[in-house]
Amino acid sequence: MSTPESTRPADPLPAPPASEDAERRAAGEQLRAGLVVVLAIASGATDALGFLALGNAFTSVMTGNMVLFGVAAAHGDGSEMLLTAVAIGAFVAGAALGARIAGTAAPGDPVWPRAVTVALVVELVLFAGVSIAWWGFGAEPPRAAFLPMLAAAAAALGLQSSAIQRFGVSGLSTTYLTGTLTTVVIRLVSGHGVRAVRHSALILLGLVVGAAAMAGLLASVPMLAPVLLVGTVGSVLVVVLLRRALVHR
Repeated sequence: MSTPESTRPADPLPAPPASEDAERRAAGEQLRAGLVVVLAIASGATDALGFLALGNAFTSVMTGNMVLFGVAAAHGDGSEMLLTAVAIGAFVAGAALGARIAGTAAPGDPVWPRAVTVALVVELVLFAGVSIAWWGFGAEPPRAAFLPMLAAAAAALGLQSSAIQRFGVSGLSTTYLTGTLTTVVIRLVSGHGVRAVRHSALILLGLVVGAAAMAGLLASVPMLAPVLLVGTVGSVLVVVLLRRALVHR
């Protein structure tokens, strides 16, 4: 006996396709992950420049600078104390400025808030200033130039560091990478797969690659050293602006 049409079980409805907005956001997050690695390269390169060419101080590793300050204090080395103190102060000032420009994460934020782009533009201007000074001194800045150049570079990375926090992604950083390394170890020991730490590992690798590339340039073609700074941040900005233009076409 045939079943009345009205009593037949309904065919299962097809799963709704993923929304275009969700797909666009996923693509944006993937792009952002890659750009953050590029910014980590800039961080490693700038730290190497500061340590190797601007008086043996870091531009983003403030815990390292605090240790160097303590060692210099114990030895009564006033010039080294001043150098590391200036680097720390400039980083703090840059972080404060970055926080004012980029603000804090808020519900409904896009994947890459416009305020982060503005902060990175300011960082690029600071790097441009360091680059102009470097080229003006023929890639051999005198000791008297260490303080202002180091201060500008440290302020740039302080600004970048706080601007990245606007993304609201827990543990994401391009400068405070001891915490990133610790997180990678904890996750691996806790049984998480490599996939769970892949992006963090790439950020750490970016830091190392940036430092190695800067050291290589300083040893072989020092006049090109600043290109690594402006090139990394500049390329991130170009990609962000191009993507924004394509999305809003």
